[in-house]
Amino acid sequence: MATHLRRNLECSEAEWTARQELAACYRIFDHLGWSESIYNHITLRVPEEKDAFLINPFGLLWSEVTASNLIKIDSEGNKLDGSAYPVNKAGFTQHSCFHRNLDWAHAIVHTHTPDTMAVCCSKRGLEPTNFYACFFAGQIAYHDFEGITVRAEEGERLLENLGDKRILMLRNHGPVVLGATLYEMFFTYYMLQRACEIAVKTAALGDPVRVPDDVVAVHQRDRDQVALKEFGKADFEAWVRKLDSIDPSWRE
Repeated sequence: MATHLRRNLECSEAEWTARQELAACYRIFDHLGWSESIYNHITLRVPEEKDAFLINPFGLLWSEVTASNLIKIDSEGNKLDGSAYPVNKAGFTQHSCFHRNLDWAHAIVHTHTPDTMAVCCSKRGLEPTNFYACFFAGQIAYHDFEGITVRAEEGERLLENLGDKRILMLRNHGPVVLGATLYEMFFTYYMLQRACEIAVKTAALGDPVRVPDDVVAVHQRDRDQVALKEFGKADFEAWVRKLDSIDPSWRE
């Protein structure tokens, strides 16, 4: 099996690719202003390994994440690669229940951006009042606030409330976006962030215009017709090029 050796890290080619893509994702989120100091997480399942995931080292800013300093953990948050960095197990609680129970959930992000949190704090949640928000009509699940998500038993309710959706808005808290690929998760989040930014600005103006259900249905139908085979990949690769023009250290 081919291996990479970076800073005393030995891993397969598939894992190294996953590490680089996840490190890029952290840097993209940070570049776009979606990070929260040393907190929040983006997690990615390690290819070809059933119970292994990559997560950011607790204590580092997202701008400091690199392919080699990502930590490989199991579904309980235990380190598998001997990393000297700690893992924020409390923050991984919600991720672990989704990764463990949903085979398709390969990439998950949870953030605390002001606009997505504001929508999570809104009684009506995200309504179809702008171009981006119309994509998400009927596609978002909600979970009532239970405090800091550190108790494993809350996982049952998280899963139940998520249902067959891929976005779970934690009320009074923040969004969780899940994807079958890192690209899908990234671009879904990108559009959700945009939808929330516009929703917050529109609410400040007052009296937002709600798009009728029949128009929303046409909007979503047409989206499905023009969607690329690998949803979000072209967008992700474009942002990787941007990263490389600024600081390619994420690749290390």
